[in-house]
Amino acid sequence: MTIIDGKQTAEEYKAALKQEVKEFVAKGKRPPCLAILLIGNNGASETYVANKLKTCHDVGFSASLYRFENTVSENEVLTCINELNFNSNVDGIIVQSPFPNHISPQKINEAIHPAKDVDGFHPMNAGRLQQNKPCYISATPKGIMQLIEKYKIETQGKHCVVVGRSNIVGMPMSILLSRNSKPGNCTVTICHSKTVDLASFTKRADILIAAIGSPELITADMIKEGAVVFDVGITRVADKTAKSGYRLKGDINCDEAAPKSSYITPVPGGVGPMTIIGLLQNTLLAAKNAIYN
Repeated sequence: MTIIDGKQTAEEYKAALKQEVKEFVAKGKRPPCLAILLIGNNGASETYVANKLKTCHDVGFSASLYRFENTVSENEVLTCINELNFNSNVDGIIVQSPFPNHISPQKINEAIHPAKDVDGFHPMNAGRLQQNKPCYISATPKGIMQLIEKYKIETQGKHCVVVGRSNIVGMPMSILLSRNSKPGNCTVTICHSKTVDLASFTKRADILIAAIGSPELITADMIKEGAVVFDVGITRVADKTAKSGYRLKGDINCDEAAPKSSYITPVPGGVGPMTIIGLLQNTLLAAKNAIYN
């Protein structure tokens, strides 16, 4: 059994990104710039955004944070996005989820110009992904694909089960692993919250990707011996014994599942660090593609 070290792999990609940015700037270009919009003061979101800002700084990006109160109107957020769309000093735009109930994720995602949609959520990028055309790939699936390459995990002819059908992880992940490429060429099954007898599907998975946001939903008896397991879920669970008052749990009971797995990602320290790498790679690509550079 091998623990997939997302932190170490991310550090290697960070070093490569830093060098790319250095060479980019040496050609007389300005550093790539990422704009992050944060609505409210959700503790987890604050942590995620802080990590993104730090990584931007580490690799030589510039980054701007736009904060809004939880009561901000949808129009105010859309106005900010529109201004950033036309700001030639900004290459990528993301809005940190989750959003307050009165703000439509669909409207937010569609408002970001596809050329600056470094999260890969705009319908144009999602559609181009489906048709295997150049696009910004959602950061988490992109990070998982790079972990698969790094650890030389065979995907061709394998049965992959994706638990979760979100447009952020589940759906793009299923497309990437089923298309005719390397890595790819999997037979993919998508499961979700309405799937009957989930275990009957997960037990047949050569590659299992859990991205449903339900802590420790998948236990060892639901995993095939020797399976490759990617745990995307991350949930704060109250724990009075922890200094922070909570612990982070994935969708998979890692302690139980690890001995049965050939490869497995921990939570935290698995997929998460590579998600940020995917985001920054997209932002650098956006800077290189920008007509004003």
